[in-house]
Amino acid sequence: MLTTIQDLGRYGYAHLGISPSGAADSLALRIANRIVGNPENAPALEMTLVSATLEFDSSATISLAGAAIQSGSQRLSPYEPLEIKPGFTLHGGPLIEGARCYLAIRGGFNIPRVMASASTHLAARFGGFKGRALKPGDELECDTLPCTSVRPASTHIRELFQQARRIRVTPGLQWDWFDLEMTHRFLSSQFEVSELSDRSGLRLTGPEIRAHQNSELLTEGVPLGAIQVPPNAQPIILFVDQQTTGGYPKIANVATVDLHRIGQLRPRDKIGFELISVETALAQLRHQERIITEAFPC
Repeated sequence: MLTTIQDLGRYGYAHLGISPSGAADSLALRIANRIVGNPENAPALEMTLVSATLEFDSSATISLAGAAIQSGSQRLSPYEPLEIKPGFTLHGGPLIEGARCYLAIRGGFNIPRVMASASTHLAARFGGFKGRALKPGDELECDTLPCTSVRPASTHIRELFQQARRIRVTPGLQWDWFDLEMTHRFLSSQFEVSELSDRSGLRLTGPEIRAHQNSELLTEGVPLGAIQVPPNAQPIILFVDQQTTGGYPKIANVATVDLHRIGQLRPRDKIGFELISVETALAQLRHQERIITEAFPC
């Protein structure tokens, strides 16, 4: 359905109107690469809702992370290194328990860098494989990136991907534009992910969230994960292919520790939000990083 080459994105070009792009679930991409011993930022395949069918011409070591693949009667579980023999075909199938699955190959994919990144920017048509999604007949070559040892993900790593709790957010730049009734409604309600969502933004449907302040907001830079509220009162989570500026008030911002969970949301999924402080968000991000470091020491 939609398979692209992604890494952790290109940064430092927002002033030129270029969004970071990169993996929608950067945590899954990092873990997939770590399992096969690659550097975290090695290019990998991002498969959305349905996995690609892939034929291997030579032996390889691969790993999957993120959503699981239902291939016929077989369920391909993520977070384990898989040894592939020449001629093997990985048959595509629907993704379950998430929207995106990442496939990393030991040594990485041989993809030219654009602005120091191999990420595919679909709207601008550059990066990745010829600036587009993969299609039948495309051939990808392996790279020779320096690798460390191959190892499966630990139980603690798997726990990072559990989806039970609400999405953690910090106050947005215009939090004070919303009165107590609106902020309470935002934090106590459930919202549904619209089918109009994509990598640029996740449109939510649910109770109306309206700012009490009607001042004209000058266009300003917007951060990854900003939750803006347009005139229709239905929030939008700006995501990896987002525009870099915007003029709608932003009620909240998804905490970095939970950005990977946004990348696994499917149309019609229901989500809620939990407000935390910036200090708490930083502490929880450091905890997440400690788990990764302990699971995959250099």
